[in-house]
Amino acid sequence: MRLAVKRHISFILVCLFFFNTSLLFAQRNVRFAAQTSSIERKIDSLLAKMTLAEKLGQLQQLDGEASGKYRPEHLELARNGLLGSTLNVRGAEQSNELQKIAVEQSRLKIPMLFAFDVIHGYRTMFPIPLGESASWDLASIEKSAHIAATEARSAGVHWTFAPMVDIARDPRWGRIAEGAGEDTFLGSQIAFARVRGFQGTDFSQSDRVMACAKHFAAYGAAEAGRDYNTTDMSERTLREIYFPPFKAAVDAGVGSFMTSFNSISGVPSTANPFLWKQILRDEWKSDALVVTDYTAVMELMKHGVALDEADAARLALNAGIDIEMVSRFVNKHGEQLVQNKKLSMATIDNAVREVLRTKFKLGLFEKPYADANRERAMLLNAEHRKFARQSANESFVLLKNERETLPIKKSIKEIAVVGFLAGDQRNMNGNWAGDGREQDAVTVFEGVKNKLGNSAKVKFASGCDAKCEDASGFDEAVKLAQNSDFTILTVGEDIDMSAEASSRTDIGLPGKQLELVKRIHQTGKSYAVVLMNGRPLTINWLAENSPAILETWFAGTEAGNAIADTLFGDANPSGKLPITFPRSVGQIPIYYNALPTGRPFEAENKYTSKYLDSPNTPLYPFGYGLSYTTFKVSNLQLSQSKISKTGELKVSVDVENTGKRAGAEVVQVYVRDFVASLSRPVKELKAFQRVSLKAGEKRKIELVLKAKDLGFYNTANQYVVEAGEFGLTVGTSSNDDGLKDTFTIVK
Repeated sequence: MRLAVKRHISFILVCLFFFNTSLLFAQRNVRFAAQTSSIERKIDSLLAKMTLAEKLGQLQQLDGEASGKYRPEHLELARNGLLGSTLNVRGAEQSNELQKIAVEQSRLKIPMLFAFDVIHGYRTMFPIPLGESASWDLASIEKSAHIAATEARSAGVHWTFAPMVDIARDPRWGRIAEGAGEDTFLGSQIAFARVRGFQGTDFSQSDRVMACAKHFAAYGAAEAGRDYNTTDMSERTLREIYFPPFKAAVDAGVGSFMTSFNSISGVPSTANPFLWKQILRDEWKSDALVVTDYTAVMELMKHGVALDEADAARLALNAGIDIEMVSRFVNKHGEQLVQNKKLSMATIDNAVREVLRTKFKLGLFEKPYADANRERAMLLNAEHRKFARQSANESFVLLKNERETLPIKKSIKEIAVVGFLAGDQRNMNGNWAGDGREQDAVTVFEGVKNKLGNSAKVKFASGCDAKCEDASGFDEAVKLAQNSDFTILTVGEDIDMSAEASSRTDIGLPGKQLELVKRIHQTGKSYAVVLMNGRPLTINWLAENSPAILETWFAGTEAGNAIADTLFGDANPSGKLPITFPRSVGQIPIYYNALPTGRPFEAENKYTSKYLDSPNTPLYPFGYGLSYTTFKVSNLQLSQSKISKTGELKVSVDVENTGKRAGAEVVQVYVRDFVASLSRPVKELKAFQRVSLKAGEKRKIELVLKAKDLGFYNTANQYVVEAGEFGLTVGTSSNDDGLKDTFTIVK
């Protein structure tokens, strides 16, 4: 009886809990609706008071000086209500000066919106996005974006032009450094994490900024890997490969989108209503602010779709653009276009409404100014540097480690650090380094000295600069290696070699760097190669001959300390490649989840899909990365063998650290749809989990596959989940045969 009473009371308490929870959610929704309604009324009031010139001013973004200073004309434009936002103006002092003019001296007192490219850090620099993506650690990626937002907002920045969520499968493209690599699923997960990191759930807060999903769309697919080049692809490919990371950003609540420079099948993004009206507004129901990329409206004339400046402005606004960055065609010709009935006032008002709504969401009408004291406290503080070091360590990928060359024993007495990149502070931060300062960055040479202190002699020789056209310094570097117990040989790209407008047809080591590696190799002394680069490189000789290779990308402010941590074993490399490393440029594009061919590779059959002079396989595949310890994945179990089209499948495995060091492994789940109405990829990443284990520790993990995520777009561009048999592989890289099973989606 007592038990029955207790159960009854428990049931009542549970009901009360859910009732109270529902009530809280309902109250929150009512408050949100009331707040939204209040904002819309305020926008209506402002729009009714604004002149056409003031409206067009809200649609104009102009750039400040690279140093962060506003330009003299900005003051007068702000005073007259003719400038809505700026790019690059930053720092509490600078932004407050310009903001004060707008808020206190303009007629309608509409605050300015300050934007800046906070790509992988503001003052504290984290690894470049491609490197950070190699961590496969979504929580860490979100946290680094949050730290970047905290610093940026303290410096008066409200809006970052990040994350770049372009899927990129051509390493010749320099901007591959800014994204998450080749895979749609991984890229979508990272896009969501970065947006949440920048924005949280309320980007009016003092530690948040508005994010911007860029570049919509297919910019990463520029033909021949040449920046700003065109793309030509089916709508189905757009929807399956290139759109999902942007949709993930929308799901995370992203506040803005940026146009891409490229055209898609002849239609430039900046004049593409399919992207902005059909996809973003109608299908995804997003009210995200849309900004062009730098001078992209002007470039519509060079694309050959706009007759003149006014025509370019007409095309952009009618396509759904809200803000024109840097060029001034909308501002200059808007009134004329309205008079000539080529542009409606409703279109302008809708764009202005988006801008004003954003400013209200950011809380700029209530709190327009930055706090200089907070700025001093936030920028590059000890906590941020500490996490930058951790983030860098997680991004490193151990590509090769013969005979346990790494980690280096700390008992070593003489060590040589060779390579220009190892001693150059500028190259630690990487490209798009926000407001990062060279003098704050720790080099590899400094990091090694910090690690060993006075216990060893640490000497440095550059050998050559990053371009390495002059080999006159090789002899000094080789002599240093000969007289040392171990050599850390740092090679790769200068940061300007992998960035915007930095496409390369040869993605091997620049200049004569490989000759330097060979000279060091010929000494017979022990050495390890440290790569610094923003893209996959063709490093066949290194892969075949060098005893150890550590991929470190451009790792940020704490690069040198983090690299030393890993080289000497205080950190265990755990990164996995988010992008395939080809053997040669001739293999490009090369990515793991290609469609099957009717004549798959057969070694003895010439008339199958292969090269005469190279294997089909990559040098290093997507998802690959070694560790100083070893892991075993076993005991694959599926919750069921059949699921409905709306069901889900639980996948469990045991993960064991079978080595002598603590470490982290990334368990990856790949799926193949064996037979479908359209040819499907040979495998697709559909789940992953990063697992940290002590030496000897074993843990069961569970991953969930949802049937709705196993569909595709059919020939009518409708998303469908088809019944049929699927293959499932659980492993530690895309080329790992791993553990296999099958399951069926039933009708």
